[in-house]
Amino acid sequence: MKKKFVAGIAASTTALSVLAGGTVGAAETKAYTKVIKDYYTVVNGKEETRKVAVVTNPNGGKTIASLVQEKDGEQKDYILEVEDGEYTYAFKDMDKDGELDKYEDWRLTVEQRAKDLADQLVNDTEMVEVVVDKDKKTTVEVPKGITKIAGLMLFSSHEAVSKNGLTDSQKDYLTNSYVRNITDAAGNDVKDAVGWTNAMQAFIEESDFNVPVDFSSDPRSTAGSGDLYSDNVAGGSTDISKWPSNLGLAATFSEEHMYNFAKASSEEYRALGIATALGPQMDLATEPRWLRNGGTFGENSKLSQTMAQAYVDGSQSTYVNGKDVGWGKDSINCMIKHFPGDGAGEGGRESHTIAGKYAVYPGGNYEEFLNPFKASFKLKGKTGSAAAVMTSYSIGIKADGSPLGGERVGSAYSSWKMNLLRKDLGFDGVVCTDWGVTSDAPVELSIGGLGMSWGVENLSINDRHHRILSVGGDMFGGNNDNAPICYSYDKMVKEDGINQAKAVFAKSAERLLTLTLQTGYFENPYLDLDESIARATQPENQKAGYQAQLDSVVLLKNKDQLIKKASQQTKAPKDMTVYIPHSVDDAQTAIFGNSPASVVTPLNLETAKGIYGKVITDEITIEKDKAGNLTKVNVKTPDLSDVDMVIVGMRSPNNGSLFSKAGIQTKDGKSSFYPLSLQWSSYTADGKNVRKTSIAGDIVDGKQQNRSYYGNTSKIANEYDLTAFNNAYEAVKKTGKNIPIVASVNCSGPVILSEIESRCDAILASFSVSDQAIFDIINGKSEPKGLLPMQFPANMDTVEANKEDVAGDLVCYKDAEGNTYDVAYGLNWSGLIDDDRVKTYNPDRPVTDKVKDDNKDQNQDKDQNNDKEQTPDKSEQGKNPQTSDETNILPFAGLASLALITGVGVFLKKKKED
Repeated sequence: MKKKFVAGIAASTTALSVLAGGTVGAAETKAYTKVIKDYYTVVNGKEETRKVAVVTNPNGGKTIASLVQEKDGEQKDYILEVEDGEYTYAFKDMDKDGELDKYEDWRLTVEQRAKDLADQLVNDTEMVEVVVDKDKKTTVEVPKGITKIAGLMLFSSHEAVSKNGLTDSQKDYLTNSYVRNITDAAGNDVKDAVGWTNAMQAFIEESDFNVPVDFSSDPRSTAGSGDLYSDNVAGGSTDISKWPSNLGLAATFSEEHMYNFAKASSEEYRALGIATALGPQMDLATEPRWLRNGGTFGENSKLSQTMAQAYVDGSQSTYVNGKDVGWGKDSINCMIKHFPGDGAGEGGRESHTIAGKYAVYPGGNYEEFLNPFKASFKLKGKTGSAAAVMTSYSIGIKADGSPLGGERVGSAYSSWKMNLLRKDLGFDGVVCTDWGVTSDAPVELSIGGLGMSWGVENLSINDRHHRILSVGGDMFGGNNDNAPICYSYDKMVKEDGINQAKAVFAKSAERLLTLTLQTGYFENPYLDLDESIARATQPENQKAGYQAQLDSVVLLKNKDQLIKKASQQTKAPKDMTVYIPHSVDDAQTAIFGNSPASVVTPLNLETAKGIYGKVITDEITIEKDKAGNLTKVNVKTPDLSDVDMVIVGMRSPNNGSLFSKAGIQTKDGKSSFYPLSLQWSSYTADGKNVRKTSIAGDIVDGKQQNRSYYGNTSKIANEYDLTAFNNAYEAVKKTGKNIPIVASVNCSGPVILSEIESRCDAILASFSVSDQAIFDIINGKSEPKGLLPMQFPANMDTVEANKEDVAGDLVCYKDAEGNTYDVAYGLNWSGLIDDDRVKTYNPDRPVTDKVKDDNKDQNQDKDQNNDKEQTPDKSEQGKNPQTSDETNILPFAGLASLALITGVGVFLKKKKED
């Protein structure tokens, strides 16, 4: 085998260099070809182009791209050529030493290449001094290669702006801490993404550590309004395909839809420069109030396994002519989360803030939470297993109050949980913490903050890093500074010996390098702008996403077959007049910024105007205090005498976001807990099933803190959704006409519908789909196919009685038509859906049980129920709140996919504007 370094961009004597427009004769096809292309970049807001040598290797070899760089007054691409038998191949000389290292040789396996570079780094003999405590000016001396491995272990904090491209602050952490994993929280604008990622990859290629950057992202394909990733995409012309939330995809009960989503989104992610998905959530949604239910695949373990496996398979594999070829150009790494399952937050509270730091297991059912993870470690496709795992924040607590596994610490710090993952389940890929795990937790109980070092608050930040590495972790989410990791290496050397320290760092480096190698970024991390726009906006993916939206909508109620095939409806939409009311959101506080009270439109009026002949709405204004809190709503409802249909858009009761103070409150300097609710109107938790003593709590002076919310009242930001419905109902009643009322509820989890159901003719449950899809279902353009992925409870009594870690233990709501809102329930135009999906996932689902007279006049039915269900105006609701013993009108607010929108979304949008 002959090896040669090709200096400069001209053709060598052995290789054939083909400039733009050149051709290669048949006799020359055994040599590689090279084209010099201009790639679009943006640096500090300035557009630039960089020349890149794109090389096509013969005999099915890898295509490589090497930046043309200036050295000694010459323009050079660092290409190595190798004669191997009758072929001449090209390779990137990533370290610019003129030699072909094993990690540079794309003919070797990913494992061989990762091990070679990891060994080189861990055995580096050059020593550098690192400041590990700036206050005390403490330093440690470690090999330079260790500082680079430490950089690989970092996953940057969220980068929310891509239009400015590569910035000086990014250059700083790329250079000084060797960060090589970037959290992309910017928008879906393809041009912005290409300019940014290309600029960063070029900067890295010119540096002294040429390991390409791995960009990652949280889910960004959700169709529901408010998607922060699409807000800045002009006209949506360069936007990616849009799909339901994970919970909505679960509502299709379709493995095919999940595969289609995964394949489309992975290709689109790669068009944006993203190679790792921070997901999907594997958490079983066994607690109906949990704030992240919308990001899960529901509570059914079997369905969650099917969906999880399809998601990871479809994302990680590249398909050529419909055939799975394993890792390839369309592949992204899946970092499945949140091990060992985080859906059992006590009372539904979520672990981003101190309010929800504990997951509880009153049913002793933690092992069931492992099933989706197990399915993702044994894929049907050629990639074999999910590439990475993210641990949860939570401290696990058993029914008796003792910690799960014996350690009262968050998952990233738990040796028991890590042994469960590494040894019992045999996972040997990357393990990353969730973001902010090593940061200091907030001092005051009521304040949010982004420090989630639950259970190890007494350790220093440096020692938290050391503990995570010691128990088997590899990576730190949200950290830009490699100094604490260098400290950890030094401490390992002193406590365990240099061989053990080197072994730990080498193994983590192998795992981390594998992520970047298997997606092909070592060969070509650059994006062609035109190709990326074409890949990100494919019509077939847009069409598939929209079909999944339609198929995810669940028709819960359809009195007298109001919703039916378009050809059977009395009027065409263009001949109809519809009434769609506004709603109001009260002020909310969150870590990244507060949102004042505002008038909102749960259903987009402009979309409706493009469909219906006439759309009318109410006249509404609000009054606020200086803090932005709602004080008064002034509303004038129009005369509905000429209206053909009322469509009321509603949303899951909004308890707050992951980044708000959901579940905890402060008054007169004292903190207390309050209930999360699945109903819109006020709910006071004083029923017989409410825990007076919490299962979990901090241990202070030998005594356990009581985190019970008994006797306290819910706080629902969109309580006015119910008022808007009530006003619409009264307006219909005033006309004396039989005007049908349709409620469309955008659900982030289960909802208690007793407050509205008997006064509705039809109810749709959707999971973050577009309003166009809602109107198409109502108008009979597409037959409803969705099924409930979670139980919808009858009331808050059954919610309070449920065990947070047990699925299927609710008393489900039964409506006036005799239908029970259990898992796998849904209607189509003909009635109750009873197909193979039901037989597979919930064969014991109740059938329709008629409990009322079908011939009863519609408005008589509504009048009969109005007195008990009418909600007083806002000024009265707080005085006599309904309690869990007194009512069937109960609460919820599972805010999963709304988490980033309501919480971090405020922050990210502000950064975009800045």
